[in-house]
This record gives sequence, structure tokens and C-alpha cells, in this order.
Amino acid sequence: MEIAILGTRGIPARYGGFETFAEELSTRLALRGHKVTVYGRHPHSAPTYRGVRLLYLPTLRQKYFDTVVHAFLSTLHLLFHRPDAALYCNAAVACFTWLPRCAGVPVALNVDGLERNRKKWNALGRLWYLLSERLSTFCPNVVISDAERIREYYRERYGKASTFIPYGADTTRVTTTAILEQLGLEQGRYILYVSRMEPENNALLVREAFEKLETGPGTGLGTGPETGMKLALIGDAPYAASYIKRVRGTNDPRVVMPGAVYGEGYRELTSHCFAYVQATEVGGTHPALIESMGRGALTLYLQTPENEEVAGGAGIPFTHDNLAVRLREVLDMTEDQRERFRVLARERVRQRYSWDAVTDAYEQLFREMAAR
Repeated sequence: MEIAILGTRGIPARYGGFETFAEELSTRLALRGHKVTVYGRHPHSAPTYRGVRLLYLPTLRQKYFDTVVHAFLSTLHLLFHRPDAALYCNAAVACFTWLPRCAGVPVALNVDGLERNRKKWNALGRLWYLLSERLSTFCPNVVISDAERIREYYRERYGKASTFIPYGADTTRVTTTAILEQLGLEQGRYILYVSRMEPENNALLVREAFEKLETGPGTGLGTGPETGMKLALIGDAPYAASYIKRVRGTNDPRVVMPGAVYGEGYRELTSHCFAYVQATEVGGTHPALIESMGRGALTLYLQTPENEEVAGGAGIPFTHDNLAVRLREVLDMTEDQRERFRVLARERVRQRYSWDAVTDAYEQLFREMAAR
């Protein structure tokens, strides 16, 4: 089959969840003999990547138009190079999905989370996403949700049934430590946060909660294996300079902020952390959460329906007001107590979030779409 993936920044993944999703899915489909094209916004050094054709098209690099302009140009190209099926990523581009559908190309749309709730959008941006939610219910052939909570939202608000296909997780635990040495981190002696540095992802909340933890006697940090605990805040964002400046506004030498880290360095960080903190409050299934859990990280998560769906009883919930308390409790746990959470996390991801199972589901969906 010929399959096209549109709506992301492209692969290799160098931004967020949709890019990681596009890379993991497209390369696995290519290994199965399918001809896959991923449309991207940044040129790559080669025309293919791990068997996937990369197609670079220009865009308007402005927060409110970047995704929409690129999706429009990608759609125009798609109309003249018709694949057997197309997968659009991001509800914001729902308005274009009817075009290939009318041209005989079956279209699936992965809507992700409730993007209109992000603080970076002004009133017009939120209105666009609200309109796009409605368009998602009838413009594409199939709507895909990667979280049960999102599937419930579309069913309850719009009466629209969507196809649930969860996100996948690369759970390979690596032994190398190059990035740790580069950042001055020690195995098992740092708390990890990974996300785009946007307000609703709460990097500032995590940093301020960590800074409330003292290193003197009586805190659980003065003696034992937790001595010298650091916080690694990993991430960046293209249109959030003012917020990132606030996050970086600290003199605490225990806080490490190198920006975004991908590939092997990212796998090293998630493989060797003492604990992982998921503080996002908008979106569906977050890749860093399930990947960290899959590598056996002791996981704390902000108490939202989407995060609870992923973590279940395998993580430790917190609210905006008690993260510092939860961090202290984790530091004061026995190693056996921590290991129990790590085992639960690995098993939960193994059972629910396999990339091979995700690829099976998409492959079957594309076949059904093309047959219809």
C-alpha cells in the first residue's frame, strides 16, 4: 500500500509526540513493505529515512499559521500524488481532510488532545480549534483517538464514534550514559521532566516544587543514595520564549536545563533517572510518560483524566499544590517501595502500549479504508 502521513513537523522526530508517532509508525510500516511518505517542514540530509520517503514543503513560520499552511500545501501535493490512504495528525487540519476524500483518497484523522485548552492560543486560536473539533466529526472518513478520555469526549459532546488506537512506547532500556556525563548527572540521582516548555506543561511548577526540597538533615536528602539529587528539565518550544525565560530564572545549581534532547540521549535520560515527573494538563496520551514508565521509571503524574488513564495504579498522582510533598514522600520511601512502582509501570506499558500492536491496528485500518 501507499500511505501518506501529514500534519506533523516531519521525521526524524525533533519536536513532540506527533513527530515521534509519525517516525515510529511510518518506519514500522515501511519494514512491512508499504510505501510510506511523511510530509515535513524541515529539510533532511537524505530523501529517505529508515525506508520512509521524506517530502519537505515550505510553510509560514508563525505560531498561528505554521501547521495550517503546511498542511494545506501538503494536501495540494497529495491531490496530485494519490496514495491508497492518508493519515492526518492534529485536529487543527481537519478542514483539509475532505479534499483528498473527494478525490478518492480515504482519510483518517488523529485528533490528539483538546488543543484549544492550551494557554498559548488567543481567542481566535481557541475558536479555530473548537471549529476544527466539529469539522473532525465529518470531514475525514475515520476519526482516531489515542486516549479513551478523548474518545469519550467526542462521543459525549458531538455524538461521534471514533476509532481508539493507543500510542506506543519504545521501552528499550539502554546502559550507555554519555548524556549523563555531558550534563553532570549521576545514575539514579536525578529527577527527570520531559516536555515542550509551554505553560500548561508546568515546567515552572516542577522546578519550584523541587527547589522547596532542602538538602539538609531531616529531609531524606542529607544521607543515603539520594545525596546530591538533581532535577533535569528537558525540552524546548518554538513560540514560548517568555515562559522558557521564567523557567530558566533560577540560581539553584541542582537544576539542569539543556533544552531538547532526542534519540539515544533521551533514552539514556529515561533509563537512568531516579524518578520521572509528568506535569502536563492538556493533551491525550503523552509519549514521554509511557516511555519512561516502560523503562521502569518511578513515575509521578499530574492528576488529570488522561494521565490517570495511562498511569493507573502504577504511578503516584499529584496536584498543583502538593508536588513538593509528593517528591519528599518518594525520596523517603524504602527502595522496595520504589521498586514496586517501577515493576507495575513496566508491566502496565508492556500490556497496553506496544508499538507493534499500534502498527497492526493502523495497518488493518488502512487496508479497510482502501478496500471501501
